[in-house]
Amino acid sequence: MQPLETEADAYTPIHHPCVDWQKHCVALEMQLLRFRLQAGKIRELLAEKMQELEQRVTESDQRAESAEKRVQVMEEKLKSANMLQPSESENSLYRRYQELTNQVQEKDAVIKRLEVQLEKQILVRAQEAKIIEEKAANIKDWVTFKLREVSSNTAGRKPCFFLIGCDETIGLTRSKTHSYNYHLAFSLDHTHLVLSAGSSLPQYPSTGPFTHLIYKNISVPVYTTLKGKATQISSVPLHDDDSGSEDDSGSLASLRTSTLGPDRKGSTPGSPRAVKRGVSMSSISSESDYAIPPDAYSLDSDYSEPEHKVQRTSSYSCESLREPEMLEKSGYLLKMGSQVKAWKRRWFILRNGEILYYKSPSDVIRKPQGQMELNSSCRIVRGEGAQTFQLITEKKTFYLTADSPNILEEWIRVLQNILKVQASSPVPMETTAAKPTVRGWLTKVKHGHSKLMWCSLVSKVFYYYRNQDDKLPLGQLRMREAAVEEVDRSCDSDEDYEASGRGFLSSHCTLVVHPREQSPTYLLIGTKQEKDTWLYHLAVAAGSSASFKVGTEYEQLVGNLLDVEGDPDSALWRSESLCFCKDGLRSPLTTLPSEALQTEALKLFKSCQLFINVLVESPSIDYHTSLAQNALQVCLTHSELQNEMYCQLIKQTNRRTPHNYSLTQCWQLLSVCVALFLPQQHFLWYLRQYLQRHADPRSEVGKYAVYCQRSVERTLQNGEREAKPSRMEILSILLRNPYHHSLPFSIPVHFMNNTYQVVGFDGSTTVDEFLSTLTQRVGMRKPHLSGFALFTDDPSGKDLEHCLQPSVKICDVISKWEQALKELHPGKYEGTRIVRLTYKSRLCFRAQAKGEMDRERLLLAYQVNDEVHQGHFPVNKELALEVAALMAQVGSISPSCNSPQPKTQQILVQALERFYPKRYKQDCSMDQFRDLSERLATKWSVLRGCSASECVRIYLTVARKWPLFGAKLFSAKVRGDATLRLFTVCVCLLFSLEHLLVMYSYQSVITFGGCRDDLMVVVSQTKEQGGGKKSVEKLVFAMAKPKVKIPSRLYC
Repeated sequence: MQPLETEADAYTPIHHPCVDWQKHCVALEMQLLRFRLQAGKIRELLAEKMQELEQRVTESDQRAESAEKRVQVMEEKLKSANMLQPSESENSLYRRYQELTNQVQEKDAVIKRLEVQLEKQILVRAQEAKIIEEKAANIKDWVTFKLREVSSNTAGRKPCFFLIGCDETIGLTRSKTHSYNYHLAFSLDHTHLVLSAGSSLPQYPSTGPFTHLIYKNISVPVYTTLKGKATQISSVPLHDDDSGSEDDSGSLASLRTSTLGPDRKGSTPGSPRAVKRGVSMSSISSESDYAIPPDAYSLDSDYSEPEHKVQRTSSYSCESLREPEMLEKSGYLLKMGSQVKAWKRRWFILRNGEILYYKSPSDVIRKPQGQMELNSSCRIVRGEGAQTFQLITEKKTFYLTADSPNILEEWIRVLQNILKVQASSPVPMETTAAKPTVRGWLTKVKHGHSKLMWCSLVSKVFYYYRNQDDKLPLGQLRMREAAVEEVDRSCDSDEDYEASGRGFLSSHCTLVVHPREQSPTYLLIGTKQEKDTWLYHLAVAAGSSASFKVGTEYEQLVGNLLDVEGDPDSALWRSESLCFCKDGLRSPLTTLPSEALQTEALKLFKSCQLFINVLVESPSIDYHTSLAQNALQVCLTHSELQNEMYCQLIKQTNRRTPHNYSLTQCWQLLSVCVALFLPQQHFLWYLRQYLQRHADPRSEVGKYAVYCQRSVERTLQNGEREAKPSRMEILSILLRNPYHHSLPFSIPVHFMNNTYQVVGFDGSTTVDEFLSTLTQRVGMRKPHLSGFALFTDDPSGKDLEHCLQPSVKICDVISKWEQALKELHPGKYEGTRIVRLTYKSRLCFRAQAKGEMDRERLLLAYQVNDEVHQGHFPVNKELALEVAALMAQVGSISPSCNSPQPKTQQILVQALERFYPKRYKQDCSMDQFRDLSERLATKWSVLRGCSASECVRIYLTVARKWPLFGAKLFSAKVRGDATLRLFTVCVCLLFSLEHLLVMYSYQSVITFGGCRDDLMVVVSQTKEQGGGKKSVEKLVFAMAKPKVKIPSRLYC
């Protein structure tokens, strides 16, 4: 065991008391490199200039030729023409000839002048290149002389290289081939990062179908440094074009960046340029959406002008409107930039409820660099520092810093006063996870004025927004015990509305909502289908659906059952409309807002009929799977059809002939459906009552009802699904009796030591619940204690893994994986290939080793061995044999029966194949490989009698002596053609003796996180030793989208 300790001690740095000539040599080499780069650029400029001059000469020749041709044409025309006035025509032709001759002479003079300039430029560039080459030769000779001195001084000593700035630094290394592919190594426990280059790591694809599906809502945070601490400034990746300003454009020329975004020409009304010009977002919306209010008793000209309309921020409950007093303030603040995330000093002006900012007070007469629109939804959050705060608006978060705490308090006080005045308008939306029952564009009318709004009915509250994407509503109406009626407008004529110029006709329907102790609100709706839908759902939310007959016959019967509290003896349960009927549906069972959805509902019924009436057999199993997936995908896409789906399935199973395969298959389809989504409002109550009536463990139908009851509760607990059911899920319901198992589905989870564990789950099981079951069975700690996580493979077959978040549902992961596989290989692997789940270590902290369990150590050792085998771990050949012998003692290797080699030789070959690095075996001859096997056998024989747990302990002890143990490696590519600046240069024994290019301390990191689909790191460095000037550098690395989020989290 002594050789292991000797190799591990080889990583300790050795400091020489003599002058470090090596650093001087490397610096001079870098200076020589810069000279060569300058010479290359000069040659490129010279070539471009010569090409431009040659092009000008060619153009001049062409023009001269065209002039001569014109002269010839004119001469021919003169010869053929009638000579009516010979003297005059000859004189004019002669003058024209002289003019053309003069032009040709001028062109020749220009050509000669350009040729002279070209020769001068060539001479100047040649002299400059000669001077640079002479300087480079002198530097090279001096560097060679110094290297000889260093080698003579250090003769007889063993060289030891170490990594400069290993603690609290960020490093970038690149291979000798000057490739732009880099390896990013993120260390968690030593608070540093190393970026190294090479070609050993796999090149991950950018995105694929599965990546797009499972990471559709991926959230890559962005952080900045405030008062020396990392503070999250955005929960989503930043986009260079989503800023409300362009105040960084003037300073970008002096900043070194590794990416250049495309030019953004033109602007739309909602674009950042429009905001920068001071265009209010409220003025962008169309003015034609103002309509004639039904409750307007007069149409005076004073109230028909837009400026006299009721303000959005005024309270609708107030009868008298009061103009709020506008507060104003101006002064300097530091604002975080939009492109390069650094602090910029700007002059801010607060006036008329909005903030404009400029570079200086003298620029206020010009176009502002940005605008901040203040409304009731804005918030002010104090930062971690004493002078920093955040202004959070609907569209963007602004990070501001004042020069002193007093100035900060003044700004916050003025902003809070303005927000208090504007907060007298709509009540903020309640925090609820319920999805909208119905939503759409409606014209809301109140107090004689109207506006087109995006409206949404959630539970018993009616919300209205300015835009469809707004998160905070402008206001709300409590529907409980409110009066909902339809306004009769049959007496109105189209001429009255056309004369008003408001764009509405008498055919438009109108509903009135009159909450208790509030004035009425009118809703103008364009079509009858939309009116019926809104009328029904508003009446149900208000509790007046029984007295006010709305909705279809089926919906009215469900409402009547709700009124009698689902009495089991009620005759309503036996109503013909609620029970099974052999005749098909002629109209939907629920109220739908459009004819297209009504047609889709009838198609949905036909799909259900095909699924129910065709017997499930082996040849038709894929047919049933496709029917169920397509039907449920339509319901997920159009949430309005979810109530319709449940009503159809309940009707098909209610009072149907028992002991029929059609009845069983209908209950099976219902079992698949309840795990995906649930009906809304009283339809959920109706489903629960219906399942309770049929729940009976003595019959097959009763067992399915019990299973559906459990699924309903699980869906209510964990929420609805995102994707349609997978093939595995549908087959498990159809071929296995799900009611016999509390967890009807199961899948194997693989480990790094080539073992696996089968784990059961249901349709609502999350990854967190799944891992809780797994860790209990295999005897491991919880993921947050062990640092392990669940990964899936990629359907494309490439070496790419996806880490699953705890809140994701296992069934959604399997479904998206199958969908991506089907898109990549349609019909090729259907039913033969399934997703592969792997449980392995994701985060390595030193504190995790304290309570480590034997199973965790074993799996971690195999995972480190995989890194060694792939060449991602820095071991020399001797140490590689040592750790291979340890792993051979741990692992169980069985010889092949068909191999002609002896048993011992087979075991040694397998050990080398599994545990020895690939790169050391690539160029081995047969004799070298045989010698390698003998050396491995010698080291392995020393470990005879050593237990597997003891070998694992030794293996991890050796591995953890590497300073960057547990670092995360990523294959990345630098965006753009900019060359990285070398701040710290050294040679290290890391990844085949590659060269370190750049090291950044974490203190220099300004901002980091997602930028579009890439990883962004913004750092600040001092240009000169002892100088106060700093340069800001923005580094953007391209990598697979699932990989971008990991480094963003590791920085914190």
